[in-house]
Amino acid sequence: MVRGELIGLMGMLLLVSSWVPQTIETIKTKQCPLNFRFILIYVTASTLLTIYSYLIRDWIFLMLNALAAFQSAVNLYIKVRGVAG
Repeated sequence: MVRGELIGLMGMLLLVSSWVPQTIETIKTKQCPLNFRFILIYVTASTLLTIYSYLIRDWIFLMLNALAAFQSAVNLYIKVRGVAG
């Protein structure tokens, strides 16, 4: 593994892990305190960046954005479900 990839991998792990506590709390409490527009923009941006990362074949950013999109989508789902329910 090239040094640049190792740095990217460490950054990816740190950034994705920053969402874990919020996602776990959201799942446990079934409430999401995050702003709806923030989550919606974050999910959209992460999804678009996932597609872009795939197109340019950058696996570190692909995984980063796919995991970020997934974790923020969980928060969005619970936020919408809580508003509707």
